[in-house]
Amino acid sequence: MGKITIHDVARTAGVSAATVDRVLNRRAGVKPATIERVQTAIRQLNYQPDRLAARLARAREYRFCFILPSGNNSFMVALGEEVRNAAERMASERVSIDLLLTDVFDGEVLAATLESIGDTHDGVAVVALDHAEVREAINALERRGVTVVTLVSDVPGSKRQHYAGIDNSSAGRTAASLMGKFLGSRHGEVGLIAGSLALRDHIERQFGFEQIMAHEFQHLEILPVREARDDWQRVEEITTQLLREHPNLIGLYNVGAGTRGIVSALEKASRDREVVFIAHELTEDSRKGLIKGTIDAVIAQDAGHEVRSAIRVLMAKADNVPLIAGQERIRIEIFVRDNLP
Repeated sequence: MGKITIHDVARTAGVSAATVDRVLNRRAGVKPATIERVQTAIRQLNYQPDRLAARLARAREYRFCFILPSGNNSFMVALGEEVRNAAERMASERVSIDLLLTDVFDGEVLAATLESIGDTHDGVAVVALDHAEVREAINALERRGVTVVTLVSDVPGSKRQHYAGIDNSSAGRTAASLMGKFLGSRHGEVGLIAGSLALRDHIERQFGFEQIMAHEFQHLEILPVREARDDWQRVEEITTQLLREHPNLIGLYNVGAGTRGIVSALEKASRDREVVFIAHELTEDSRKGLIKGTIDAVIAQDAGHEVRSAIRVLMAKADNVPLIAGQERIRIEIFVRDNLP
């Protein structure tokens, strides 16, 4: 079977090729029922328009913007590198990708960054804080016709079009299952360190972790979560304090970033072999920790997949074509020392 064309879609939908073109390009004058028939035909036939040819014909260039956290978060640095690599690849397809760094832990600052996005952008992908001003800034962009995709951390109450990231509640439950199995019948305390409980991904991981621990590992005491803004030096200070105040600490779950700080604190206190430590994201620091045995397991997500997924979603919205849902599902990965890639 040859390549599906706009004429095949038109025949299946019972409309003219001109009508299909109007639907694909979101032009006015098409009835809702007709739009639905065309979109159904597109899905049935798995029609993939030649996007580059269409943009060239319209002399159109798409412009997207990624908003990521500033700071020393290793995973976010890697995410930024993936954005820069994608920008180089997409330039030949008449797609321009900008990168902005801001303080995503401050709702007012992040909202102001979102509000600064001009009408020249077709879409935005943002590591988002679940905050009232951020939510309104996302909604305002959508009202202006700028597609918003949340990345890594979601704002489900907003009008964003898509979330590109893992199921963080499941990630937290996975961490708890691993913690309980690693600790076995030992009795003691387990500490949690998060970047910010205003970040949806951190809240959901904490919830999932505490849910499983409370139901399945009741012999372990969960300490109140402490926030460290994903800064490894601050994380080290908090870990040192935890170790000093809780001599019965036998487990640590780092909900966010700053793993380097926990590794340093555990090793300085000579507690790296007695405290089970579970972290997130496979970075240079967490890899070293796994190999040395200071970290017992790492729960990871593929930064490259997330960036590519966000771009595919932004492109699909700009081109008015349906998404392939399975392609955009971000998987949870578990690494121990013996299965490092």
